[in-house]
Amino acid sequence: MSNDNRDGYIPQPVRNDGAGWWDLGPRDIMRDLENPDMLVPPVTDAGTLPNLKFSFSDTYMQLNHGGWSREVTVRQLPIATTLSGVNMALTPGGVRELHWHQSAEWAIVLVGSARITAVDQDGRNFIADVGVGDLWYFPPGIPHSIQGLECGCEFLLVFDDGSFSDLNTLSISDWFAHTPKDVLSANFGVPASSFTHIPKQQRYIFQGNIPGPLESQYVADPYGTVPKSFTHRLLAQEPIVTPGGTVRIVDSTNFPISTTIAASLLEIKPGAMREMHWHPNNDEWQYYISGTGRMTVFVPNGTARTFDYRAGDVGYVPFAYGHYIQNTGDRSLWVLEMFKSSRFEDVSLNQWMALTPHQLIQENLHVGSEFIHALRKEKGYIVKYPGYSDYPRTGR
Repeated sequence: MSNDNRDGYIPQPVRNDGAGWWDLGPRDIMRDLENPDMLVPPVTDAGTLPNLKFSFSDTYMQLNHGGWSREVTVRQLPIATTLSGVNMALTPGGVRELHWHQSAEWAIVLVGSARITAVDQDGRNFIADVGVGDLWYFPPGIPHSIQGLECGCEFLLVFDDGSFSDLNTLSISDWFAHTPKDVLSANFGVPASSFTHIPKQQRYIFQGNIPGPLESQYVADPYGTVPKSFTHRLLAQEPIVTPGGTVRIVDSTNFPISTTIAASLLEIKPGAMREMHWHPNNDEWQYYISGTGRMTVFVPNGTARTFDYRAGDVGYVPFAYGHYIQNTGDRSLWVLEMFKSSRFEDVSLNQWMALTPHQLIQENLHVGSEFIHALRKEKGYIVKYPGYSDYPRTGR
């Protein structure tokens, strides 16, 4: 038996040069259709690499009254040691309860809107509404909450620890449930009977009432508000515009509170690619928001491997490994590049060569003047050249 395939096309592990043969045995055809460059690797791929891809669709879904969550950590993607991610949704009024973490939390809103609250170590509070494309960042130990507004919300949380689990957080209900009532009474100065109905375990996500306007929930603070905003409007940020798409870079230089996580939001247009490059400061954790693409990663000893990605997938590139991302679809590919760092840094292969003595380049690679004259001294980020970008959409 085979999986449902309405178009009737059954890909085979046969390259155009004749390498390979038909797969006539049991197989997952839908998976093969989603991973054409795994089934028929480019002829330039060689050697072995750890898996650099995992889909949120393949991980456990935690369902609660008020929303859901699922995560990709080192347990699902062992190579991803620096960062982990949680995909979460909250209903209108749904609450991610008051809690805090031992790791920093960076987030981007994907759908809808939410209200976030926090109080810092000096007793200064922060209450704000966030919508699609907005970010928030809470340093380790800063208590906070998230609540869905009128239409609910979905967001991506990224933590600066690959082994982090969102189910292993410090929650207010959990602490109350595991503290004797006489201690709670002494701490808050009220009778023990005040705690008769407290939850018996961590609530994690629960259904609440949709909160009123932001002004109605204002809490006067004698210590003032936090000196550095916990939020940043990424889509309102002026992008770097290239012929192949757009780039928005966010790190501690324009989002000062975000000292341990840096990111770039890429829009790669059809027929374009994130140029060949690498990152000199840390591993790269990726989240694919929409569209389809493929990434080839180059490592020492003649090793290269190509992976296919689509919306909801997580990708990973170890520190300093060369790579590029191609849009393989007919609409823009939106991708987040994430780093455990205070700064976004990348090295462009093209720019490096353009700023190196030309004779050295020619002798090293046996290339002619046409290639030398085409080199760019400015970073391209996302490139597209008419007549040169129509690469095959399947393994070659």
